[in-house]
Amino acid sequence: MHKRGELSTMVSEERMKTVSGKMTVLPSPVGVRSIMIYLVAFFILASSIVFLLDKAGQEEQVQMAVVKHERQQVQVQVQVQVEAGLQEPAMGGTTEAEETGEEECNWSRGRWVYDNVSRPLYSGLKCAFILGEVACDKYDRKDILYQHWRWQPHGCDLPRFDAIQLLEKLRNKRLVFVGDSVNRNQWASLVCMVEASIPDDRLKMRIFNGSLISFKALEYNATIDFYWSPLLVESNGDNPIIHRVEYRIIRADRIEKHASVWRDADIIVFNSYLWWRKQNDDMKMKVMYGSFEDGDARIDEMEMIDGFEIALKKLTEWLGENIDKNKTRIFFAGSSPTHIRASKWGGEDSNKCFGETEPIYKVGYAATDYSLMAKAKSYFQTLEPKGIHVQILNITELSDSRKDGHPTVFRKQFITLRKEQIANPASYADCTHWCLPGVPDVWNEFLYGYLMYR
Repeated sequence: MHKRGELSTMVSEERMKTVSGKMTVLPSPVGVRSIMIYLVAFFILASSIVFLLDKAGQEEQVQMAVVKHERQQVQVQVQVQVEAGLQEPAMGGTTEAEETGEEECNWSRGRWVYDNVSRPLYSGLKCAFILGEVACDKYDRKDILYQHWRWQPHGCDLPRFDAIQLLEKLRNKRLVFVGDSVNRNQWASLVCMVEASIPDDRLKMRIFNGSLISFKALEYNATIDFYWSPLLVESNGDNPIIHRVEYRIIRADRIEKHASVWRDADIIVFNSYLWWRKQNDDMKMKVMYGSFEDGDARIDEMEMIDGFEIALKKLTEWLGENIDKNKTRIFFAGSSPTHIRASKWGGEDSNKCFGETEPIYKVGYAATDYSLMAKAKSYFQTLEPKGIHVQILNITELSDSRKDGHPTVFRKQFITLRKEQIANPASYADCTHWCLPGVPDVWNEFLYGYLMYR
């Protein structure tokens, strides 16, 4: 065997060759180690190139997203300016910050922002006061995205809802919602928003008394009521259970039966639009004057909007003669949109709003007729000279885009729906009322803001 030193010498000698009488040193053969070094270097170089290209691509995508966002913001700003003169006059309001002198905040103009941190404001399964007709969680609606949208006004914020502060504001007072089932929807929302802050069940209660439903927070001696009066004056729809929506008769000069219920209220929130809308082009209503008992009864047939004016006239007369402007605050909610015709947002009318899980994103989307609201405002303005102000809760525009917020078939039904009935949303889907938690919670944030900061 060769020794280590001898082996090295032999290898060196083999590498030495004579070429043209001169001694030349030949390069060492390329070994595995050298190959690995070359491969690593190549890999590093290639990776660097890919990284730089990828980074450039990402930066380009970011720039495109920024440009798209800026364009959307410009579209929103332009649309807001254009709509200012076309739709329902904007509702003004103030926040805590504005009490320091900042510019007034227009709450009704804004956008829906997905927020799964602060929303929902309460649990639809835990609120024992929620009504079955809007308890979508309880009746197996699986998607819950509709609960996580927060309304964000342009350039300002809504006051943060604080249930304890509201209950303190309502201490020894009575708030009454007066109107139809949409107003009852808002009442249930507000009750759920406040009752969770009263953990002791012995300190809260609900009482049914015909057309009147009362929620009482006993510790605060605060009452939040709902009173069923869908057409404001007396009508054939005064029974909250037995009535025919498509056949309507009002008594033009009779309001006292209803008014006696809200006469002592500190805060009244009226809502009356749903029953005044036409369900078909030929639909009309009947108006009764006088009484059969006195023998001077007369019944006229007229357009729905004309009947609405008669009811508004009677309501404003009563308010002007009976309201203590130093005690009672009056609100009239804007019209709550329905989403029955899916073709308005590109869907199939046969589905109505069934299966919708997101809002309408189109900037400036509006499908609600504002003519009834314009009539209401014109009548309430006649009370201003008497020092009586009726504040409009402008909830129409923000609700117009929420096609996803309705119960559809996920609500309490008079009968349990069969599979084939559920598969027929055109007949059974409710696209008028609103799931809770949901859109009416924002309506009550508006109400809260007015009560607390105006």
